[in-house]
Amino acid sequence: MSTPGSPSPAADRRTLIADTAIALVAAGGLRSLTHRAVDGAAGLPAGSTSYYFRTRAALIGACYRRLAEASLTDAPAQAPADRDAAARLFGDLLHRWLTVDRERQLARFELSLEAARNPELEPELREAGLAVRARAAAVLAALGAGDPHASAELLAAWTDGLLYDRLAGALARARPAPDPAELASTVRRMLDAVLDAPEAGPS
Repeated sequence: MSTPGSPSPAADRRTLIADTAIALVAAGGLRSLTHRAVDGAAGLPAGSTSYYFRTRAALIGACYRRLAEASLTDAPAQAPADRDAAARLFGDLLHRWLTVDRERQLARFELSLEAARNPELEPELREAGLAVRARAAAVLAALGAGDPHASAELLAAWTDGLLYDRLAGALARARPAPDPAELASTVRRMLDAVLDAPEAGPS
């Protein structure tokens, strides 16, 4: 029996299923994602995954929500004091995503591509992406961005480009191990670019 304020068994089961699905995609790509495979990898009775997520699209949508939730948990709860602090913080975050959370990021790219092929999935991916961008916009606003939402779009695009290049790009295997100081320097340049960009005037 759950205590007041604690997650329900159903919520815990849904989280387990989503985490297991993400791990399967990271390890074997989307072809490895089946309801039966999730049941087996999660140690659940046969039919459990299909009980909570009837279709493949529903299961992938759960993965989108779980990935966004994890990204929001990783992101700073309070805005950094200045650009240097923000660069160090986001550099450390990128280092984490490139090392201990590498598999999660690989799964995120795989799952995002599926939405490009299946319009049914686009609303779930969009909602997850908007939540992460809203957090970034709040941080950028505190740092003085004139248009925090536009700046967040740029920062998200550059961050995804950097992650993809380091994880799956043509030179990914030849690159040295990720270095927090180098990543912080890269983030500082990105922050300067988005924060110092002139605001678009009326057309």
